[in-house]
Amino acid sequence: MADEEQKPTKVCFVTIGATAPFNLLLSNVLNTRFLDSLSLYGYTDLLIQFGNEGRVIFEEYMHKYPFGECGLNISGFDFNRTGLSQEMLSTKGNKDVGRRRAEGMILSHAGSGSILEALRIGIPLVVVPNPALQDNHQQELADELSKQGYAVSSDPTDIASAVRKAESLRSRLQGWPPINSGQDTSQGLGQVMADEMGFID
Repeated sequence: MADEEQKPTKVCFVTIGATAPFNLLLSNVLNTRFLDSLSLYGYTDLLIQFGNEGRVIFEEYMHKYPFGECGLNISGFDFNRTGLSQEMLSTKGNKDVGRRRAEGMILSHAGSGSILEALRIGIPLVVVPNPALQDNHQQELADELSKQGYAVSSDPTDIASAVRKAESLRSRLQGWPPINSGQDTSQGLGQVMADEMGFID
């Protein structure tokens, strides 16, 4: 089959975080219900930053399913000292012949640094607060981002249905800023953030 006819890759990147363990999220990411949902929406690859605490869960899963499940290529790592920019950018679409990639999504713990980095890319973001944290400001942040239409807020046990919501969010993000903003053209949320915050790639 020619490269032009091959199905494009579509990446879901999951970041559990580096400081607080979030094994509940990791276990649900590796659950067939979530994997089926990704497959249903055309995802081909699942990349997981599982943190130090999640290594055992991830390795046990990979030992049981060395080739992944639901037609997904599943890979992971514990931590990246240089940040997660490259992994997040792997979810961006491109139309390069020979390595076409459809736009994917990011599923992230609700730490503000990870959220800002993901929003900058301008693709669907699912934010999952960690209910084990005592002062759960993450829930407030996730709820507000969802209310404002910037991200999908999800409980860690319901991330399968969040995939559908993320696909709906995609069209709204691409049509950003809103019509009533006074701007004539749609730039997408990522470009608006880059312009306003002075990001230089």
